[in-house]
Amino acid sequence: MGAKDGGIDRRDFLNGAAVAIGASLCPFHEAFAQEAGPDASALDPLLAEGITQNDARYYPPALGGMRGSHPGSFENAHRARDGRGWPPDAVEDTGESYDLVVVGGGISGLSAAYFFRKQNPNARVLILDNHDDFGGHAKRNEFHAGNRLLLGYGGTQSIEAPGRYSDVAKGLLRDIGIDVRRFYKYYDQNFYHAHKLTPAIFFDRETFGRDRLLVGREGEIPLANLESFMDAKLIAAMPIAEAARADLVRLRDGAVDYMRGLSPEEKRARLTKTSYRDFLLQHVKVHPDVVKIFQKMPHDLYCVGIDAVSANTCRQEGFPGFKGMHVQERRGGGAQAEEEEPYIFHFPDGNASVARLLVRALLPDAVPGNSMEDVVTVKADYTRLDRPGNGARIRLNSTVISARHAGDPGTARAVDVTYVLSGKPYKVRGAACVMACYNCMVPYLCPEMPDTQKEALAYAVKEPLVYTNVQLRNWEAFQKLGTNAIYAPGSYFSDITLDFPVSLGRYQFPASPQEPCLIHMLRTPCSPGLTAKEQYRAGRWELYATPFATFEQNVHDQLGRMLKGGGFDPAKDIEAITVNRWPHGYAYEYNPLFEPLDRPASERPCVIGRRPFGRIAIANSDSDGRAYTNAAIDQGWRAVNEVAAILAAAR
Repeated sequence: MGAKDGGIDRRDFLNGAAVAIGASLCPFHEAFAQEAGPDASALDPLLAEGITQNDARYYPPALGGMRGSHPGSFENAHRARDGRGWPPDAVEDTGESYDLVVVGGGISGLSAAYFFRKQNPNARVLILDNHDDFGGHAKRNEFHAGNRLLLGYGGTQSIEAPGRYSDVAKGLLRDIGIDVRRFYKYYDQNFYHAHKLTPAIFFDRETFGRDRLLVGREGEIPLANLESFMDAKLIAAMPIAEAARADLVRLRDGAVDYMRGLSPEEKRARLTKTSYRDFLLQHVKVHPDVVKIFQKMPHDLYCVGIDAVSANTCRQEGFPGFKGMHVQERRGGGAQAEEEEPYIFHFPDGNASVARLLVRALLPDAVPGNSMEDVVTVKADYTRLDRPGNGARIRLNSTVISARHAGDPGTARAVDVTYVLSGKPYKVRGAACVMACYNCMVPYLCPEMPDTQKEALAYAVKEPLVYTNVQLRNWEAFQKLGTNAIYAPGSYFSDITLDFPVSLGRYQFPASPQEPCLIHMLRTPCSPGLTAKEQYRAGRWELYATPFATFEQNVHDQLGRMLKGGGFDPAKDIEAITVNRWPHGYAYEYNPLFEPLDRPASERPCVIGRRPFGRIAIANSDSDGRAYTNAAIDQGWRAVNEVAAILAAAR
């Protein structure tokens, strides 16, 4: 799970160092081809030790170090992308035939398999996934403090606003045993207030000249709502220029129309094509220190800063500066008419429990139990995922490198799917196939597709991010400082939070400051000044080239400096680190700053890209252009219905 007292995971350090050195000397794909070696899957720590999916010792949630897109999960995909494939005579035909082959074992792929089996109870379904665990971005991280289990989310965080889910998505949650109303009992919404904890902001010396932690007023959210957070005393304590302090007060209190002469509709259009950074500098004319404070606020939602997020988007998110603007909302847009739901629908391992419940619905013996409560602490049995007698099978560590029709796509009766497992390519056949993997990979896996569809699938550049979970000896430093969450606009990790106060089933949140706990640290690697897509590509390079040791060093340094006033000692208080690296993270969401404003929904690239092709359908939240769990479920449902129509027409 990472190491105590500054230790380095040796395997990942070596891999990362090779990448960092090689990437500076040769092109990206060549660097990773060299690093990967002939058997990329052997980089996975379980497989490297000869522990396969059918071994009782196989249990990936307990692994630490570098997780997310872990070593061994991406190298074969890069090899296929770069045209360095395997000769046809090297492919072993397993002789296996299925009614449906699903490529991708994330929530969308698992949902597709569930929907298909629900419609066809006797159907045989195979799910192939390149990672060593199911769930995709719904990643479960397990830690242990003595006999105590601590759970963290390594990706998909919560069931957000379930009241707005489609009937299909609501029905799936209900089918697998999730009653979201129970979270009102399990999530202690008064916990932070009871402990007098409030969010804070950390100014680092590299960006602001000195290290300083400033804690907001109790119960307020920092900076996202500047009006309620920024009192005069707090602003006066900020290590910024005096002119910047005055500008913050002006942003908070002023009701100025910074685009006088434009109609409300024209203002909306202008703000949509102006970044919030440019709005602050060119229209509000703030001191540059103000921009430094706001720069990373959108990172958790958009994986870029205010230089690549529109002023209109920031206005809608509650950023200051728009009191006197009188902007025309789009018809049907603006504030939601329905009541906002609290952000409480969270399992201790995030939506990994949703994935585990889907696996339970497909393979009850693999995830024993019968409730949303017991799924949190039960240990999954990975040896039961891929047994020949199963109606549904999940095969991990299996990177798909090709999905081709067995004949002409218009008349073929099957799809041949080739995947690599332990360095060897294998082939299975499906009457149909759902591609629930990253949509940007589909053009490489399905070269028969029309160029227009491949271009549409490749249009989306997934948003890179890092979710790091850190096990602490206790959270006394947070209590002494009076904070539960820290925004750090100039630091390596931009957001640091205590874990959500959720106690569910036999799992108990560490309610006492003396108890061991997890904290969550967010990093989104950005290159301000570039377009959003260019920043995502640059961030991906950075993540692949960054070894575990770099993340570990920054965790120790940043926590030591931020929490120093609470008596925190990183050498003693940090017990384990798990880095969930996602070079291909959030689904690409259309950024109005860079996208056409008048493009019909039918012409969105995700809509064009998800069209069925022969017996192949496309799922994943990428196909919706929204990085949310309900989007993944809805797209799995759509893809399965397209498959059903294809199979019915062929009868």
